[in-house]
Amino acid sequence: MLKHLTIRDMLIIDRLELEFSSGLNVLTGETGAGKSILLDSLGFVLGWRGRAELVRQGAEQGEVSAVFELPTGHPALKVVEEAGLQDGRAVILRRVNSKDGRKMAWINDRRVSGDLLRLISSRLLELHGQHDDRGLLDSKGHRVLLDQFVGQEEIFEVTRLAWRSLAQTKADLKREFDALSALKDEEEFLRYAVEELVQLGPEVGEEAKLDSRRRLMQASEKLKFDIAKASQAIGREGAEGMLSDALRWLEDAVGELDGKLDGALEALSSSLSCLYDAAAEIENCLDDLEFNPQELEITEERLFAIRALARKHQVLPDDLVDLTARLSQKLVSLDSGEVAVSEKEMAVRIAKEVFKGAAQELSATRQTAAQALDLSMAKELLPLKMDRAVFKTDLSKIEAGPEGWDMVQFLVSTNPGTPAGPLAKIASGGELSRFLLALKVCLRTPADTRTVIFDEIDRGVGGATANAVGRRLSSLAETVQVLVVTHSPQVAAFARKHFKVRKIQSENETLTDVEDLDKTASIEEVARMISGDTVTKEARAAAEALIAKKA
Repeated sequence: MLKHLTIRDMLIIDRLELEFSSGLNVLTGETGAGKSILLDSLGFVLGWRGRAELVRQGAEQGEVSAVFELPTGHPALKVVEEAGLQDGRAVILRRVNSKDGRKMAWINDRRVSGDLLRLISSRLLELHGQHDDRGLLDSKGHRVLLDQFVGQEEIFEVTRLAWRSLAQTKADLKREFDALSALKDEEEFLRYAVEELVQLGPEVGEEAKLDSRRRLMQASEKLKFDIAKASQAIGREGAEGMLSDALRWLEDAVGELDGKLDGALEALSSSLSCLYDAAAEIENCLDDLEFNPQELEITEERLFAIRALARKHQVLPDDLVDLTARLSQKLVSLDSGEVAVSEKEMAVRIAKEVFKGAAQELSATRQTAAQALDLSMAKELLPLKMDRAVFKTDLSKIEAGPEGWDMVQFLVSTNPGTPAGPLAKIASGGELSRFLLALKVCLRTPADTRTVIFDEIDRGVGGATANAVGRRLSSLAETVQVLVVTHSPQVAAFARKHFKVRKIQSENETLTDVEDLDKTASIEEVARMISGDTVTKEARAAAEALIAKKA
């Protein structure tokens, strides 16, 4: 529960320290005294969005601290622990707003982000303000309220998972279908291109080899003439014959020279050996240069075909092999695409059936919950002096989504015999307040231990009805801490702890102050609420009677 609230330099608050109790805490005061400022300050420390300018004029910064004491296992403690902010069972929130608009927040003296602050505060406290009934009037939020009453999160998760699976399979089908359609658009090109590429059968590096062979054949006539001349120059009629004669002549003379020609003979023999090798290489080269004249034509035709195909597909000649593989794979995908689409269509049909089953089960659960909520509301409306009113939770089918296909609308009839209709058109202001209170009570679960704040929930009602509202608030406060801002003396009479909000005015400034009332002061405040500025004996007696009745 909210144990302590400290406010410094916020709007027209200089410094306030409030100690709250369990049960029903009531704040009263004249209109404009500053009750809404207290709620704005509390909302600020909780990270809620509110007024832009909060710092009291003349102050450097405004600051609000709130201390919550929580039972073991409270949902907020789990969030605090996961964030590494655990400090016993107390959660201390502190938030500062500087005059230049900068905001900083701490939890248990550790600096935190606004998102974490709001996450934790959402588990600590809920506020139902003066315009909270707008959520009740807007049918878009009714399904959320009914689902809170259902409370079976697993059934919602099953439906969400089924919807996500259906959406994914639909996306897969669309992707497969689009891909197949695109391939069909280029099917004629693919089949012709692949047939042309496969028929030609280009190889990596082939274009360079063909180009080299073509150049060689084109230059072969001139090369053969020059090489033949070289062959003749070193042949028998040329260098070879001359060296052979020289060697023979020297060999005839060597016997008379005592080895003086041995070196020359060895060199000539070696030269002749090299000359023979060169002559053989030349002969081989001449043989290679011998070719069929048609070979040049064949080589050129294939070379030009490869180059033409490369230009056609705007790739390099060596990339034609990879292009053939890619286009062939597209053809395979095209030929197998119909099967793939059929498989995806089957997956979609299965996913639809799974979602349909989950949505039907969820819808049935909601129908059961709607009946239970209607019965629960009937019981709650009875002590609120609305025993003749009828509350009905109406379900109708809409376009499916992750939360199923149900549209939920709360309908009411406030008079017997009149047809039920939307809250906004049927219920008056006072009736709306009581419908809201009853609904909030019905939607609460034992696991929900958040402090509840009602800001003027009793507006538009008075007398016995206001007394009934006070009793229901008091009953609710037996299980959870409740804070109520009220102008009703009947509601204020049920306070376990009563605060009076007032303005203190001087020549230079106006400040809001809060007084923690004892029993005598509480009687006096309730009497003021009954009679106005002048408290009469009759009003005081009526106040005492109201407070005595709460027992």
